[in-house]
Amino acid sequence: MLNLVYNEWIKIFKRISTFLMIGMILLVVIASGIFMKTYEAKNKTPEQDWQPVLITKNEEAKQRLAEAPDTQMLVKQSLEKEIAINEYRLKHELPPQTKNSTWSFLIDSSSIINFVGLFTIVIAGGVVANEFSWGTIKLLLIRPISRTKILLSKYLTVLLFGICLMTIVFISAAVTGALLFGAEEGANIHLSYSGGEVVEKGMFPYAISTYLLGSIQVLMLTTMAFMISAVFRTSSLAIGVSIFLLLMGGTITNLIAIKFDWAKYSLFANTDLSQYIDGVPLVDGMTFSFSIFVLLAYFLIFHLLAFVVFHKRDVAA
Repeated sequence: MLNLVYNEWIKIFKRISTFLMIGMILLVVIASGIFMKTYEAKNKTPEQDWQPVLITKNEEAKQRLAEAPDTQMLVKQSLEKEIAINEYRLKHELPPQTKNSTWSFLIDSSSIINFVGLFTIVIAGGVVANEFSWGTIKLLLIRPISRTKILLSKYLTVLLFGICLMTIVFISAAVTGALLFGAEEGANIHLSYSGGEVVEKGMFPYAISTYLLGSIQVLMLTTMAFMISAVFRTSSLAIGVSIFLLLMGGTITNLIAIKFDWAKYSLFANTDLSQYIDGVPLVDGMTFSFSIFVLLAYFLIFHLLAFVVFHKRDVAA
């Protein structure tokens, strides 16, 4: 199995496009840091007493909360979170951070995970389909290795590639943030809102959890692309469908969730597990364990389809 994974890894890194992907990720991270540093330098705000400002914001938020109709549950929950965090800051004298720091840039850079998803989907969409397109699948199957091991080695290689890109994003963002922004005093605490309570968390574990939770959607869509690649033997279909869902799946699900509660059973209603950390689930009644169950169900279905069809496929035909 290790030799199979190693061979697939070599195939990926023999492509020039792989190094272009890594270069683009580094470029986006560095460019984002430079842009944020430049913007911060040009838009310096004068120092002012933060407490009166926060009190005013809280009064405005309470007024909006009182005026919000019951149908806008997400809006009301978001306002409740804002009010609770502001009151916690006032009570414990924790001023909000107005300047960028290493930690804030590292967490903001988690949005670049979508680039990781994009590139990993491209690899997953072609890892099986290209073997059929190029005719090299027969060379794999004539070897004394089960089809299960062949397919599993390809999937594991795709996952390792995604982890590699995620690590590159995390390390490059940490280094870029440290060089450009340094450590801002008081910026090592994050306030989370869950279960109606505000909880203090260290920035390092929060950053780790942000990247891990952000990778859930990438994992699921990569698995979907891998399944389509194995079932339909078409890389363009696998890549096209998965990228479309990566970009639009969440938006479409949010729109459906406004009207229908059954949206909670869709894949994209459950990929953002951070909604439970910040206390604003997409559909009322959703829980962390429910989302885990739904994700596992989709995960198993994708793999079941991929492995069953790949086992039964007549390659000679």
